[in-house]
Amino acid sequence: MIRQSWWKILCFLLLLYVSIAAFLVEIPSPPGVPLQQSIRNFFFHVPMWMAMMVLLTVSVVYAIKYLRDPKPIYDHYSVAYATSGAVFAFLGLTTGAIWANYQWGKPWSGDPKQNGAAIAFLIYMAYFVLRGSMNDNEKKTRISAVYNIFAFCMLFPTIWILPRMTESLHPGGQGSEGNPALNPKDMTLQLRIVWYPAIIGWTLLGVWITTLKIRIELLTEKHLNNEAI
Repeated sequence: MIRQSWWKILCFLLLLYVSIAAFLVEIPSPPGVPLQQSIRNFFFHVPMWMAMMVLLTVSVVYAIKYLRDPKPIYDHYSVAYATSGAVFAFLGLTTGAIWANYQWGKPWSGDPKQNGAAIAFLIYMAYFVLRGSMNDNEKKTRISAVYNIFAFCMLFPTIWILPRMTESLHPGGQGSEGNPALNPKDMTLQLRIVWYPAIIGWTLLGVWITTLKIRIELLTEKHLNNEAI
């Protein structure tokens, strides 16, 4: 039992460590970049986006597998991981808005990174609307699998490419020099030993939630099938 659940125990310990260390670690003060205490949100906001990317990547892999070999289990996995990924995207947007409110004066400033993230989130919301709009199960699963691939491809221009090509308050974008936010180059060893465990911990939590969702769905489906018989 312990051998099968080791990664869940690791997830719990990592997030417990991050939740404590994130508020105790010393924040650096690079020249010309006055970092405030709100920067501690960095250990929650950014790792949630990283976890989102992992979850959505797994989702699109199962979507491709379903198109090649239409097994219902692949569709279950694809939808479950897309759902968890969308939840982490929402959490990323929310924590980002809270951070921006303290760091830049308002929760939403129309920054290219914020707008791109919102567009990507809405594209994935359309994925769930699309699935809910069709009654034919075979048609629904195939079309949604194709749309899943499209939505995943749209993540890269909306979140990673276009915001870096325009002026942005976020580090990495044009005109972001002197931006009061944490750049990876500014990270000290103390920050890194919290940030990396945070990425692993939030990702494992996303996988944990997803596996529970899949189990519940499969048990519900099995129960309904038994009742039908």
